[in-house]
Amino acid sequence: MIIPLYQAELAHPSIRGRITALQQFMLGVGNLIAAWVSYGTYISFEDDDSAQWRIGLGLQILPALFLTSLILLFPESPRWLIHHGRSEEGLVVLAKLHARGNDQDDFVQEEYNAITAAVEYEKEHAAKSYAELFKTRSSFRRLITALSLQASVQMSGISAIQYYSPDIYGQIGISGSDTFMFQGFNAIVALAAQFCCMLFIDRVGRRWTLIGGNLLNMVTFIIATALLASYPPGSSTNRSAQEAFIAMTWLFNFSYSVACGPLSWIIPAEIFDTHTRSKGVSLATACSFAFNTLIGQVSPIALERIGWKYYILFVVCSGTNALWFWATLPETAKRPLEEMGPLFQKMPWFVPGKSRISVQQLWGDEWRGSAGELGKAEEKEMKIEKAHE
Repeated sequence: MIIPLYQAELAHPSIRGRITALQQFMLGVGNLIAAWVSYGTYISFEDDDSAQWRIGLGLQILPALFLTSLILLFPESPRWLIHHGRSEEGLVVLAKLHARGNDQDDFVQEEYNAITAAVEYEKEHAAKSYAELFKTRSSFRRLITALSLQASVQMSGISAIQYYSPDIYGQIGISGSDTFMFQGFNAIVALAAQFCCMLFIDRVGRRWTLIGGNLLNMVTFIIATALLASYPPGSSTNRSAQEAFIAMTWLFNFSYSVACGPLSWIIPAEIFDTHTRSKGVSLATACSFAFNTLIGQVSPIALERIGWKYYILFVVCSGTNALWFWATLPETAKRPLEEMGPLFQKMPWFVPGKSRISVQQLWGDEWRGSAGELGKAEEKEMKIEKAHE
């Protein structure tokens, strides 16, 4: 949770979205390295040699030490410094980040003033408890969107494939070193997909990317499930069936990595307003790991007891995911952050045909007034967030 918040507070607004996507891309880089290290240690040592897994675990110490040493050089968040009464230090950090140390730079001064105003507003209006997320229609709807998004990602089947790929491949007759080799190529596919997402997500939007990704997930699982049902463990496995199954796992990984995975972090980070963002994102993150734990614990039992029938769960969930987001998720791309509260306040729960409608059209005459449903506090918050952007 801390990483994207820290990045957002340090990054220049013009590259904030790119950096958020870059984070997911670098996770793919780590996954790629881990997959091929696992393959290398598996084929290099005997099955009873603990070096197969000790080397992989031990190598993780090296990047951890490297990162730890670099963290000592990281600047403190200027927002945190200003929030804790160290405004002069915050201005210095802003100047170093965005103007090569020139604290009189126009952007630095505007950013400093916007952060100061936002901090003062948050001290007065920040959510005192998680109950704040349930008090207004807008906050509650955004919370439901973030929670359902994180749950849907885990119920797509990605964790089952990542955690138990040897068991899954073994069901169609693929075992041994081939399993780790195919997972290595799978990691390359995921990295390419994440790179594509980083390039195009702001152009194509969030809504249909997420819907299309879930539909493609469903199609790949339908084919993979049919192959597993036709060639159960112990049967004479067709080589073409194995190749088709591998292709489906790669295609699934591409659709997940280009759409569902990155969007599960991008959307929650952009839909909450200032005074609920930290608590909303924390609940969404907790939901992700709760469902991740569920899949991790259930999958080995299900694979052993019901075999290919377990994958029907992921077919159904991917289909219902697409249907749910088609029905309820408005388009959030290219909308200013200050519009998210009014958008989720006025947008009907059933959004098809209205997902791209402007906030001004939704609110009508109330958009201009300080009375109406926006209220003076929300109007003030919108002005602060707009200045910050």
